[in-house]
Amino acid sequence: MKTGTCPRRRDEIVQRRAVTAALAAAVLLLTAGCSADDGGTVGRGSDSSSPGGTAAQSPSATGTDARTPPAKGSVKVLRTVTTGLSTPWGLAPLDEGDLLVSSRDDATITRVAADTGKKTELGEVPGVSPAGEGGLLGIALSPEYASDHMIYAYFTSASDNRVVRMVYNEKKPVGQQLGAPDTVLRGIPKGVVHNGGRIAFGPDGMLYVGTGERGDTGLSQDKESLGGKILRLTPEGEPAPGNPFPDSPVYSYGHRNVQGLAWDREQRLFASEFGQNTWDELNAIKPGDNYGWPEAEGDSGDGDFHDPVHQWGTAEASPSGVAYAEGSVWMAGLRGQRLWRVPLDGTKTSAEPQAFLEEEYGRLRTVAPAGGNRLWLVTSNTDGRLQPKDGDDRILELEVS
Repeated sequence: MKTGTCPRRRDEIVQRRAVTAALAAAVLLLTAGCSADDGGTVGRGSDSSSPGGTAAQSPSATGTDARTPPAKGSVKVLRTVTTGLSTPWGLAPLDEGDLLVSSRDDATITRVAADTGKKTELGEVPGVSPAGEGGLLGIALSPEYASDHMIYAYFTSASDNRVVRMVYNEKKPVGQQLGAPDTVLRGIPKGVVHNGGRIAFGPDGMLYVGTGERGDTGLSQDKESLGGKILRLTPEGEPAPGNPFPDSPVYSYGHRNVQGLAWDREQRLFASEFGQNTWDELNAIKPGDNYGWPEAEGDSGDGDFHDPVHQWGTAEASPSGVAYAEGSVWMAGLRGQRLWRVPLDGTKTSAEPQAFLEEEYGRLRTVAPAGGNRLWLVTSNTDGRLQPKDGDDRILELEVS
């Protein structure tokens, strides 16, 4: 099991910028009373507003899709699956069709019947310490879920962010169906803001973890830190074979706050990222690459940094979850209150991205494949950023093209 966070090694430029950014963030938080990455009104400090291995081990970041999606797409809301969710964050579809959803602030996992919307609480995850943007965040099912019934979860504890796994036993009484957590990875830096939190198993069977830099910008460029990274682990929590840096879980670095992970049909990894004051990003992830933060936000033109597939003004996006369907990446916007369609030709856009559902359902947190041309979409209006409407929060079923 991988434990702890290695000592930092920063050059003088990163140190100076980290101190400056930390002081600025502190002022913004004191004056605004919230962080703006996820939708605050001042600045951008939170998640809300504003391997060099073999091809089999590492999803490719090059090549072209067999079919280029049309320039114009569509979104149809088929139905509201369920309502009345409290601070929903992560979503994990079960093979039989039902959905598991995590509550950030309640630290619970709930099963939602996909046909009736009935909610059944599995239980509360012990050790979760909700505060700010932290709490019980992403969840994912084991690649061997059919036999091991294991749920993986990313959460904020009193001391760090960590990944755990728990057995889901449906035969136990309702509310007591989660086994004791087994820690897979600990030592991910935590903060009031920028806790990352998305986890997903890739086509290679490895566990990918999106983390944030907790507002300490120097962590993103420090390859010894787990903050501001995309990590790649075995299901047991060890650095995955073929990772770009020896004996390290770090897969890519230079990130600010990663909350979306998705693979296309060619097994290329895409990730969404919160910018600060200027640009939010969708990135095509290449193992070992540096995505620039805090030296660069958005396109930099600097060959040392990997530029994004596309960038948005922070009021238009504040992206959290992403999913791939019908030749496009679909990206949920929090402050932007819209669902973005990004049509792709390989790792480049094949047409200008389109926005759907703008301000119709409020803040959008998570989007996940529902099979074929359908998606699950989770709203995020009970997270303290907006006044919830009747029925918030909800899960929607979409038909997209």
